[in-house]
Formats: sequence, C-alpha cells, structure tokens
Amino acid sequence: MPTNSVITDIQQVTIRFSGDSGDGMQLSGTLFSTLSAIFGNEIATFPDFPAEIRAPQGSLQGVSGYQVRIGAKDVYNSGDKTDVLVAMNPAALKVNAQYLKRGSIVLYDTDSFQKKDLDKALYTTQDPFTELKLEHVQPVGVAITSLTKASLEGSGLENKDMLRCKNMFALGIVCWLFNRPLEIADMLLQQKFAKKPLLVQANIKAMSDGYNYGNNIHLTASTYRIEPIEGSKGFYIDVNGNTATAYGLIAAAEKAGLQLFLGSYPITPATDILQELAKRKDLGVKALQMEDEIAGITSSIGASFAGCLAATSTSGPGLALKSEALGLAVMTELPLVVIDVQRSGPSTGMPTKSEQTDLNQALYGRNGESPLVVMAAASPTDCFESAFEASKIALEHMTPAVLLTDGYIANGSSAWKIPDMKDYPEIKPPYVEKYYKGDAEKWRPYMRDEESLVRYWGVPGTPGFMHRIGGLEKDKLTSIISSNPENHQYMVDTRRKKIEKIADFIPEQKVVGDKDADTLIVGWGGTYGHLLEATLRIQASGRKVAFAHFRHISPLPKNTHDLLKKYKKVIVAEQNNGQFAAYLCGKYEDLGNIHRFNKVEGQPFKVSELVEGFTKIMEAK
Repeated sequence: MPTNSVITDIQQVTIRFSGDSGDGMQLSGTLFSTLSAIFGNEIATFPDFPAEIRAPQGSLQGVSGYQVRIGAKDVYNSGDKTDVLVAMNPAALKVNAQYLKRGSIVLYDTDSFQKKDLDKALYTTQDPFTELKLEHVQPVGVAITSLTKASLEGSGLENKDMLRCKNMFALGIVCWLFNRPLEIADMLLQQKFAKKPLLVQANIKAMSDGYNYGNNIHLTASTYRIEPIEGSKGFYIDVNGNTATAYGLIAAAEKAGLQLFLGSYPITPATDILQELAKRKDLGVKALQMEDEIAGITSSIGASFAGCLAATSTSGPGLALKSEALGLAVMTELPLVVIDVQRSGPSTGMPTKSEQTDLNQALYGRNGESPLVVMAAASPTDCFESAFEASKIALEHMTPAVLLTDGYIANGSSAWKIPDMKDYPEIKPPYVEKYYKGDAEKWRPYMRDEESLVRYWGVPGTPGFMHRIGGLEKDKLTSIISSNPENHQYMVDTRRKKIEKIADFIPEQKVVGDKDADTLIVGWGGTYGHLLEATLRIQASGRKVAFAHFRHISPLPKNTHDLLKKYKKVIVAEQNNGQFAAYLCGKYEDLGNIHRFNKVEGQPFKVSELVEGFTKIMEAK
C-alpha cells in the first residue's frame, strides 16, 4: 500500500490511456477496467482506436485510446472529459487535449517527448503544453521508457520486448494513484499470457515497479480511493457488448433446446461475436467463417430450415450485402437473428467509429414489402438481454429479427452479474407436429395460426411433413407457387400483420423522470447511458423532463402513440440525421411535437452538449 498519507475519497473518475497503436493502450485500459470491476466498482469503457492496422509511429493518425469511467455508483457512460490522461507520446497529448478537464492529471513519458517525437506530431514549438494552451492541467512527467528498461534489465527479454512492457509500468502508476490492488492485475496478466511465462513475469515486474515508483517518490500530492459498491451477491465479470451478444444467443438456444448456428464473415466491429462463438464447441455451437457476407447469411437460412437457432453477424456494409438473402428469410418465414454492429458510413466509412446510421437499412433495406422485427440494444450488458429476446421472438414468431448494436457498446464493457437462467422464460417454437398430430395430410407449409398469423415450423426429418419452401410467392391455401394478384395482396398483408401482432407479446414502453413533465427525451440503442445522464442533469437544474429509451423498433410497443402525444415537446436524439424521428412521424402522422437532436461524428454523445441542446429546445417558444 502507498505510504502517502493523503488519500482522497472520490465518487467517480474518468481515465484515458492513449498512445501509439503499438503501445498497448487497449490492454492497459482493459486490465484497469477489469480489475476495477472485480474490485467492486461500476465501470463503463470506450475503446477508441484507428482503422489503420499500423499508422506511422508517433503520428496523429496512429493514436489509440481506451477510456474508462469508474465509480461507486451512477456510472451510465464512459464520460465526456478525462480526470487523468496517460499520454505515451506527443501525438496522444495533442489528440486528447480537447478532452481534458481543468485540473486533470496528465501522466506522460518524458522519453517520448523529444524533438523528433514532437515533429512527428506536427508541433511547432518544443513546449507542447503551452502550445496546446494546457495551463489548466497538472503535467506529471515520468521517464517511462527508461525506467521500464531498467526494471527489466537481466530479464532475458530483447530490447524491443522490454519496450512493449512500458504500458504495464504506466498501468502500475495509475494503479498506485487510485489504490487498485495489484494482486488482481497479476492474476489477469497470468491469464492473458498463460502460454508465455517469461512475458507474464516481465509484465508483472514492470507493473509492480511502476506502482512502487509512484509510491516511493510521492509522485502526486494525493492518491485517490473509490469505494466498492454494495452489489447483490453473485458472480460478476467485465463483459463487452459483442461477448454479451454471443452469450445471449447461446442462452436462447439452451432455452429453446436447439443447436446454435452462426454463419458469418469477419467485419469490424462485429468479428468478436464470430470469434467468441467459435470457442463454444463445448456448448454445441457451430460457428462457421464463410467466404463472404452472402454465404454467411444463406448458410444460416439453411441452418434455420434444418431446425437450428440460426444467426449471422455483421456491420453496415455487410448488412447491405445480406439484403437479398434477408428478403428470402422474410418470404420463407424462417427464424433468423441478424446482428448488425453499426459503424460509421457510408461505404467503408470509418470502420472503427460508432454511429446509429443503419436504422433505415434495417427497416427498409430490402426489395418488395419485406417486414421484419428490428430491435436495438442499449448497453454492453443489455446486449445479452436483447440477443436473448430477439432469438425468442424470431423462433416463436417465425420471422427474421435484426438486432442493432453499435461500435460503442460492442467494444465497450460494463460489470455484469452472470444471470440465473431459471429467471428466463422458455422458448417455444411453433412446431408443426404439435398442431397437426396424426393429420399431416391436411398440412401445407404456409398454413398458420389464425390469431398470431405465425406459420408452423416443419423441421426436415419430421415424419409425414416433407415440404419445400422458397423465394417465389406461394398460394395461401395450397402453398404452391402463385402469381395470383389477390393472393399476393393477401400474403403481403399477412406478413405485415404478423409483425404488427408481435406488439402483443412485447412490453409497453416505459418512461422515467417527472410524471408531469412537458418534455420527453427519446432515444434508442447505445446512446442510453448518455441520454439518461443528460436527463438527470436537467432534472438536477430544476427543470422537469422525462425519458423513454426504445429497445423495440419494429414493431413499436403498443402504447407508443399515446405516450408521445402526452408531451408538448418530444426530443428524439440520435447519432444520425434523424432516422428514428422520421420513422415515428411516418408511423404517427398526427404528431406535431417532434424535435430532433442529431450528431454524426463517429464519437459518442457528450452529456454536456446534450444538456445544452435539450435545454435550448425546451426553452424555445
């Protein structure tokens, strides 16, 4: 423990690890957030890295960052500005200068702030803090590179391998600053480098020496302590959205008694779902990396026809490629879960940045009248709940379901209590043999339940229920190919009504905040934490406001129209140019109270900007 006698208790802190792409900032940030979650703090993280595999070393384009906000309670997002910045080079300082609070601690590697390093980052002077007008921060210079090499002298590592450990020396200093227990970090490093014991020892030593360095020289006037929260008993892990999505699919397959099949193709930022499910052969999961996006979804459609819980994962460009096959899944009325981890577009866009710009594509991006279910997860941990529910809806209502997440929550993480699956409902697909016992001769593939309009699932191999389906329109009675105009109108209407009826099986939309508010803030997807905190700040300023965050988009909850009509002003906030707002106005043409707040920067909302923008709309006549 530190000998520094001044320990300041704080409720929350936001820390950003930043450096070159090869400096290991993602690993340092992940370790710090994980050990904080294990310690008992609430966490929210934001990995922010460049799309380039290896930008020029020390360049502005190559800066990689990992932001983590930890607290005793009320951690809703990864934070706007940072209390502590770890800057491993001048480029990291320049890129992140805009995110520094007044009084922020800037821990920087003096060895990497030489003239050549400053030139690479396009500084015009040799005084980066003055040039960036950072008189309001607390610079803490440490010769991290030199101290790391001294720490690992005689370790048996080559010089380049020693230098790769400097992120651990920096992490050790941050652990000292915030009184983090190194024993947990040691355990995490042993797990990370289990097959490389020499690296385990080197990283642990570098981290320990960084901790001791801060302790021995009293690097700052005070260290800080964030007390752990009193959480409910259970087993907690630090989980990101992609992993939670994979777990949600596995849980749904278990509850349905089906094998999980994922046909997918690697694409940033969705690839981790494929990689996680590929590890789960022990649970009977079949995850196939296909040759392209089209093969990914069509293999999943085949697996669905064969009786699996079938899924495919992608991002925006891949969803565009899957659109024709997705229409086939609509026409054949087969259960399918499509996970779209949204990123900046159009085209290749900014592959490592997050947006909410795929909503129109999910709702309408197919030829013909092609209705399906669209849902959106709200947080890293909610990805589990949403994946489970999307699977349940797809299986029980015989429809494709698109689950929208985004890069922010897919890569970001939160502390997650592993759930007890006894608390989750059974999933009961409409198997044909349950409804046509001993009466297979009367069954046809597009016969359906009169109330829900769900067609029955005849899994191949079920005795007596041999059949074929396909992309051509079918007769509503005989299920053979039909071009009859009246029949086509009937089938188009029936597919639409089937999706609309799912509103009877989903919860009504909830609202939090002031019951007598005149203004309702509306959001969907991964902006939940930012919008909730903005709502709470507006309330704390004395204004009345309410907040509704939508998970179910198609169909919308049954009470949506009545809910929106109650308020004088409805502010729809999105990281696009107003797609959900336009969708609501199209659904409910009598709404005249919709206002929009839109930003498309590839970066998360800033709560301060939301509060300012919402307040202006609320005060406008």
